Amino acid sequence: MTATLSSDARALFDSPEYATIATIEPNGQPQLSVVWVGRDGDDILISTIVGTRKHRNLQRDPRATVLLSPKDAPWIYVEVRGTVTMTTEGGRELIEAFSRRYTEDERYSYDDGTDNIRVVVRIEPVKVIEYAGA
Repeated sequence: MTATLSSDARALFDSPEYATIATIEPNGQPQLSVVWVGRDGDDILISTIVGTRKHRNLQRDPRATVLLSPKDAPWIYVEVRGTVTMTTEGGRELIEAFSRRYTEDERYSYDDGTDNIRVVVRIEPVKVIEYAGA
């Protein structure tokens, strides 16, 4: 069953705010990474590289949680729990779009000169929790 994002949650995911993704280690321990994030409809998009810890974790167990809290109002948050699909198609384009949004650089050059293969991580929400503060 797919969950939907509210208009406020969509606005947060459309802004250049950092998010944290939680994946599951082989021993069951959560693993957290701070990431750039975006969305496609209600799906959450994240970029990673083939072979990273989060990529390997998501290959083995496609469950993930993303938490986004704006830096100017940290008492507000959106948590999205969902199931992941991954593809290399559009991987470079996604990190370039994130680079423009988060750094205003036209190109993401961190990977230049490497053999890194970019992956689009798509999280389909199964549960969305929003907290707007007291």
